Amino acid sequence: MVEGSMTQGAGQGPEVERTATLRDFRVPAYVHEAGPYAQSTPPDQVAGAVAAPEAHPHPYSDAYTPTERDLPVINRGDTLHVNVAPTSAPAPQSGDGPGPLFVVGDVHGYLDQLVAALQEKGLIDAEGRWCAGTARLWFLGDFTDRGPDGIGVIDLVMRLSAEAAAAGGYCKALMGNHELLLLGAKRFGDTPVNSGAGTATFQAAWLLNGGQKTDMDRLQDHHLQWMARLDAVEEVDGHLLVHSDTTAYLDYGDSIEAVNDTIRETLTRNDADEVWDLFRKFTKRFSFRDEGGADAVRSLLDTYGGRRIVHGHSPIPYLLGEVGSEDGEDSAGPVVEGPHIYADGLAIAMDGGVTMAGKLLVQQLPLDI
Repeated sequence: MVEGSMTQGAGQGPEVERTATLRDFRVPAYVHEAGPYAQSTPPDQVAGAVAAPEAHPHPYSDAYTPTERDLPVINRGDTLHVNVAPTSAPAPQSGDGPGPLFVVGDVHGYLDQLVAALQEKGLIDAEGRWCAGTARLWFLGDFTDRGPDGIGVIDLVMRLSAEAAAAGGYCKALMGNHELLLLGAKRFGDTPVNSGAGTATFQAAWLLNGGQKTDMDRLQDHHLQWMARLDAVEEVDGHLLVHSDTTAYLDYGDSIEAVNDTIRETLTRNDADEVWDLFRKFTKRFSFRDEGGADAVRSLLDTYGGRRIVHGHSPIPYLLGEVGSEDGEDSAGPVVEGPHIYADGLAIAMDGGVTMAGKLLVQQLPLDI
């Protein structure tokens, strides 16, 4: 197996027209608006929030905690103009057996980009309705925060779940760390939690990591119930699906069922410190990269089954160590056109970096490598 990015180039597909973008890693992550969920002071002045450095942050050391900014929150502005073709090629069907398997990387509120990517793969039609028959679609988590319409993304996924099931296929979703973050911000707000690095709050961490007031304002009980019931781990056709590239799942059980049950029970108990610890562990990343990464993947595969692991969470430009610079409009960094395969071919990364003016990835499995 060949290790590396499947495809990378300087352009996007024909359905996307990109305008010039100045990538500024120093855009504040807080929302300064009136209302019940407003943040009136910058994150570095909120109790429990650690100021992000002015230079490009390095949040992936062992000292990282969710009270620091995790990834740069980049103000994309209106940089993508999606032109959807009136028809899409149908997803391939496979006789009487299960349909083809697709996975979707981190969406982070970019609803238009998600719709365009699903249409490009023939999974939804020009009206945004499921048209893929018995195809199987898995979202790897992180539906909200940073982008403009996280609730719209959740509403779409919930609707497609019903439409796919009616057609003999399915559309399912995993729990990401940003689902835990949004649940915590809604449930616990400014309640202090023991972060391991002093006092923190879910509200401060949510704002610091791209929380959108419009999402919070539109959040309803059925959204909260849907997020709280999501599984964290699944195995499909030899692919172990998780959100985060971390071995922290092993802390919650020695089987897929045990992990999912333990996480749901933790959320049901509604203890702020317990939920914070869960969120903190699932913010960790890069366990499968560098020396020892393949062994870390094998520890999960040996415990939960599967031949390869498929994850989101860590944007591929960061996994590749290629994030561009901050000097001028020509420093947009790499454009990721497909998944990144690494860790001796055992890991498939699916976060194309849509929050960094990258690509929202939808991929049929298995990859030809």
